[in-house]
Amino acid sequence: MDEELIQAQAMAAGIVCLRMTAQHLKTLHDSVDQASRLPARSQWDRKAAAHAEIFSLLADAADPVPSEVLHVAAGLMHDLMLAVGPAAGGMIASSRRRLLAHMAAGHADEAALEMENHLRGLHYMWRLAAPGSPRPVLPGHSIILWPPKNMGGLPMT
Repeated sequence: MDEELIQAQAMAAGIVCLRMTAQHLKTLHDSVDQASRLPARSQWDRKAAAHAEIFSLLADAADPVPSEVLHVAAGLMHDLMLAVGPAAGGMIASSRRRLLAHMAAGHADEAALEMENHLRGLHYMWRLAAPGSPRPVLPGHSIILWPPKNMGGLPMT
């Protein structure tokens, strides 16, 4: 995932926040609750998929432009979460709760920043956990999506 995709996902989260309905918020809340209830150690693949589902649910609340960005993110985030493993479970759940709180309050800038910080943190954990693993690529493209060109001052290898 490169810098442009992180920024696009953050911007999409902010746009979606402004279009959130009560039904969308309830669906997101239910999804986060379901993901939080799954055991991390024995069912990490299912838990990672449930956590990644939030991108698809956000896409459902978006217009076509942010929707496409968020749908791409769902698959990428699932792969990334699988690579990072259960150690990321608490960080992911906390980020989801903060994102939901910002969206419920209609704070688009905060929702976008939460998404950006979450993606950067997850990427950093991926680099620590899976330094030799293959880098995720955008389906149908040869563009390497990880690591981004700049991680907000973090050293790149």
